[in-house]
Amino acid sequence: MVTTPQEPVYVIGAGPGGLAVAATLRARGVRAVVLEKSGEVGTSWRGHYDRLRLHTTRRLSALPGLRIPRSYGRWVARADLVRYLEAYTEKHELDVVTGVEVHKIERAEDGTGTWVLHATGGRRLTGRAVVVATGFNHTPSVPAWPGLDSYEGDLTHAREYRNPEAYAGKDVLVVGIGNTGAEIAADLAEGGAGRVRIAVRTAPHILRRTTAGWPAQRSGILVRRLPVPLVDLLGRGLARFAAPDLTAHGLPRPTAGLASRVREGAIAVQDVGLVAAIRAGKVEVVAAVEALEGREVVLADGSRITPDAIVAATGYRRALEPLVGHLDVLDPRGRPTTRGPRSPRQAPGLYFTGFTNPISGMLRELSRDAERIARRIARTQRSERKKGPEGPKRPKP
Repeated sequence: MVTTPQEPVYVIGAGPGGLAVAATLRARGVRAVVLEKSGEVGTSWRGHYDRLRLHTTRRLSALPGLRIPRSYGRWVARADLVRYLEAYTEKHELDVVTGVEVHKIERAEDGTGTWVLHATGGRRLTGRAVVVATGFNHTPSVPAWPGLDSYEGDLTHAREYRNPEAYAGKDVLVVGIGNTGAEIAADLAEGGAGRVRIAVRTAPHILRRTTAGWPAQRSGILVRRLPVPLVDLLGRGLARFAAPDLTAHGLPRPTAGLASRVREGAIAVQDVGLVAAIRAGKVEVVAAVEALEGREVVLADGSRITPDAIVAATGYRRALEPLVGHLDVLDPRGRPTTRGPRSPRQAPGLYFTGFTNPISGMLRELSRDAERIARRIARTQRSERKKGPEGPKRPKP
C-alpha cells in the first residue's frame, strides 16, 4: 500500500473539541476517525457534578454545524450538553470508535511523514495527520501535601463529587476556589451540609455571570486580544461596580490583574451562589491547606481543623507526557507549545485543541480551532494530491 493523503486523520478524544474537528473535517471531504478510550462521547462531561451548567451562553457555546436547542435555556445544564454531543455525533455521522486508547504517537521510520498511533490491543494505526483533543480536565490532580498518604479522613477529588446528598449534616472542607470549588461549596451549603469551609491560597477574580443582562463571556471576547496591562486596568475599574467585595468575610480583592491571572492559567470565577453563601455565613473562607496530620488539616495560618470530609477542587493535569512527551512539543507545564492550526515545527501534521482555558469561553474557542484545523489539513491534503503519491511502499498491516 502506498502512503497517501487518503489515509484518515485520527482525532484522539470524543469530547467537544474532538467532535468539532471531526465534523469540520468531514464537511471538507476529509475522512476523520475519532478514537475514544471510554464507551461513549462526552465522557468528561458525563462525570461532572449534577448542578453544573455552562458558564458561557448557549449561543456562544454551540459547535460548528449544529445549534444548541433553545429549549436548553441560556445556561445549558451538564446533562443537556451531553445530549447535545450525542445529537451532534449523529447529525454529522461521525466515525467514532470507542474503547480504543492511544498510548503513544510517533513518526513512522520510513520517511513518509506518516504518524503511527500505538493503541489498545496492540493496534498500530497510521495517518498523515493527528489531532490530539484529550481535554483540559484529563487527570485529577491533588497537591502532594505532607501527610497525604497517611491521612485518616475522607478525601475525594472534585471529579468524584456528584451532589450534596452524601454530605448531609457533615463538616466539609472544599479546597480550591476556582469555578469548580466555588460551585461545589455553594452546592453543599444549599444542599444540607452541616458546615462548609473553603480553603483559599490566592484570592480569585469573582465576576457576575451577567451584569444588566450582559454576559461576562461577551466582555471576555471583546478584550481577549487587548494588551494584558490594559485588560488588567479595565478589570480593576469594572470590579468596583460589578464584582463583590468580600474582604470583610476573609476574601480580599485579588492583587494581580484579571488578564495577568488568566495568563498564569487561572480563569475568573463566575458567581453562581458562592457570594451569597459567604455573605450569609453558610460558607466560611479559611487559609490554604499546608499539611495533613492524622485526621487534622493544618492551614497556612497555623490553625488546625478536623472536617468530616475534604473535597479537593485542585484541578487537573493534561497528562500528555506518555502520549507525546518524547516529541518535544510540550512546555514546562506539560501543555502543548502550539494550538489550533499550527503544528510544532518538528512535528508537522500534529495538532492540539482544547488545552487552554480562554477568557472568551472554551467551547467557543474549540469551535474556532476546529474550523482552522480542518481548513489547514484540507489545504495540506490538496497540495499533497497535486504532488502525487510520495514515499516508499509499505506492506499492508
